[in-house]
Amino acid sequence: MKAVKVGLIGLGTVGGGTLNVLARNAAEIARRAGRKITVTHAAALAYDPQGLDGIECVNVGDDAFALVDNPEIDIIVELIGGYSPARELVLKAIENGKHVVTANKALIAIHGNEIFEAAQARGVTVAFEAAVAGGIPIIKALREGLPANHIEWIAGIINGTGNFILSEMKDKGRDFADVLKEAQALGYAETDPTFDVEGIDAAHKLTILASLAFGIPLQFDKCYTEGITRIEPQDVSYAEQFGYRIKHLGITRMTEAGIELRVHPTLIPEKRLLANVDGVMNAVLVQGDAVGPTLYYGAGAGALPTASAVVADIIDITRTLTTDPGNRVPHLAFQPDSLSDVPVLDMSDVQTGFYMRLSVSDESGVLADITELFAESDISIEAFLQQPSHKDTATVVVLTKVTREGVFNSVLEQIKQLPAVVCEPVCFRVESLGSED
Repeated sequence: MKAVKVGLIGLGTVGGGTLNVLARNAAEIARRAGRKITVTHAAALAYDPQGLDGIECVNVGDDAFALVDNPEIDIIVELIGGYSPARELVLKAIENGKHVVTANKALIAIHGNEIFEAAQARGVTVAFEAAVAGGIPIIKALREGLPANHIEWIAGIINGTGNFILSEMKDKGRDFADVLKEAQALGYAETDPTFDVEGIDAAHKLTILASLAFGIPLQFDKCYTEGITRIEPQDVSYAEQFGYRIKHLGITRMTEAGIELRVHPTLIPEKRLLANVDGVMNAVLVQGDAVGPTLYYGAGAGALPTASAVVADIIDITRTLTTDPGNRVPHLAFQPDSLSDVPVLDMSDVQTGFYMRLSVSDESGVLADITELFAESDISIEAFLQQPSHKDTATVVVLTKVTREGVFNSVLEQIKQLPAVVCEPVCFRVESLGSED
């Protein structure tokens, strides 16, 4: 049978890894796909041929639009990232009747609705397994492994940079800024780390997971996003004293009122498996009504882990090239005319526990004022800790039971106005992540 011809856009870390995996494992891949798969063309503005297996057999140019217009190519693999020109290239490939594989989470989260609509109309596939959690097959798990379930919630460590920073802060008591510099030196974080440390990268990925889990359109603009820059070593220490660890989580949950969609630092019990995922590793915990909790763990980035997911998508498309396009697994796991209009909840309506750290004047009556404000709003306190910090101030740490965020924020504003509170409170959310939740 005729070989399937692939065109690569981008020969960087992931593009090079994809070329290498396809070349090194060519025989095994052909056995799994049923046909030989070859990279015949690639587009890259610059690349290093050293270490690229089979590059001498690839026609490499610098015009990506010429590549997507090439009638010989069956599958376009977009690995340049970003919004533009990735969007224009993918839409042009679809218009030309070509199947597309991408690792571009930002593209899917922001422009996925448009791209999938175009692909559905043209009868082609857009595959994006590598867009979320690198080599972990979480998208296939949701689309193909768990479709018998009502997904109740998903909680995930889906940014390796942030997890590396928090792991170092926990294990070695280091400051955020110090660990960030090391992450940049090691290549885990970009020169501008905003997407990683402010949660934008995780929000892109969570937006995709929520659509797959609940059958809703992609809605990145409705994802609450909070980074890890305010976490201090003392917060990590206090959390451990209470039996928790701080992780930067993406959480999406179906409730009677709507869908929670949020990325933020979260205290989780130290005995939970997710609490023990350290370093640059990723993990996603999925709660289904039939299967219960399932955990997916592995490398969330890197040349070969991400290439593994890219090549898996190429193989899937190769297998279905002769299949009726209308009967393929839908892009967002649900048929396009069956997507739900269940609303994404405003963050003020989300219910969770809270960790709050305060610096207060060391004087009588302060604790009574704080606890009274919580009691007036019917917020129960789970645990309370007071420690002297300086001569005239004390540190107060409070863990609350589950309450509505809007109610907690109202109390928080009142606490800020207390004369004894000497600086801005530090607050993080608390999740138990138990199967009963």
